[in-house]
Amino acid sequence: MAPSDQNSGRAPHIPVLLRPLLAACAPVAGLWLDGTFGAGGYARGLLDAGAARVIGVDRDPLALQMAAAWAGDYGDRLRLVAGEFSDLDAHAGELLDGVVLDLGVSSMQLDLAERGFSFLRDGPLDMRMSQSGDSAADLVNGADEGVLADILYHYGEERASRRIARAIVAERAREPITTTLRLAEIVAKCLPRPKAGQSHPATRSFQALRIAVNGEFDQLVAGLAAAERALKPGGLLAVVTFHSLEDRIVKRYLQVASGTEANANRYAPARAEQVARFETVTKKAVGPDEDELAENPRARSAKLRVARRTAVRAEGIEGAAVGLPEIAKKGRR
Repeated sequence: MAPSDQNSGRAPHIPVLLRPLLAACAPVAGLWLDGTFGAGGYARGLLDAGAARVIGVDRDPLALQMAAAWAGDYGDRLRLVAGEFSDLDAHAGELLDGVVLDLGVSSMQLDLAERGFSFLRDGPLDMRMSQSGDSAADLVNGADEGVLADILYHYGEERASRRIARAIVAERAREPITTTLRLAEIVAKCLPRPKAGQSHPATRSFQALRIAVNGEFDQLVAGLAAAERALKPGGLLAVVTFHSLEDRIVKRYLQVASGTEANANRYAPARAEQVARFETVTKKAVGPDEDELAENPRARSAKLRVARRTAVRAEGIEGAAVGLPEIAKKGRR
């Protein structure tokens, strides 16, 4: 999603898949939590659609600073919290009627060169959503070659992961890699020149490093479990993903939690019958329509899944059960 421009007079950007999200969750009412507050588009959409209150959670201090210009318009209907959505049940402090999660990096972060998320703008190699902890530069310059290759392969689905990791290690030996454009150039030299219409060669590598720096997949599994604990019976969980790895985890979690997981091996012992903790509202992922793609080309890969909480006790799930890749924790120089 992109931040609104309060001073330019332009209308605020509509966050990705907001219209189908509100339609799938109608009638919107009660207490909602927006676990990836960003520029506040979902929170405003929910409040304007009828939510009594919204709790906006974000680990990026900039997101909460930017909201100060308009959050007061909603009075006590909007409460902002600095934190991670993996702890959303603790942030809420009470049962919720709905949770929305908009995963990945926001336009607000991509468009600021100093945040170091984009390979199109030169800036420090940072990528930290919380602006604290180890940066992408720390990872790129400190991780063993094998660990870098695993990150690029498992988090970015980059087939040339070993070649790129080897090039990174060779280049950092000459001089530390500290800027986005230098890293993008190193990656691009390892791959064929893209054809017209193809994505930048560094796209998958930057995605993988961002996911690793921010622990996004671990956060996602923990956040889904936290939403399961926090939602009332009948409460709704709406998740917007932007690439296949995120969507696969969400889909798998909801399959397991709704008892619709298929047995991949017909010769394996039959599983005990699962009691559904969620019921799917969207039978398959919902993507953007032509109007939304015209408004925001960045929405092209977005997918929405919505599920309704049942009265069955929350259980959560282990990361391995949803196919979460395991990356070596060691391997720093």
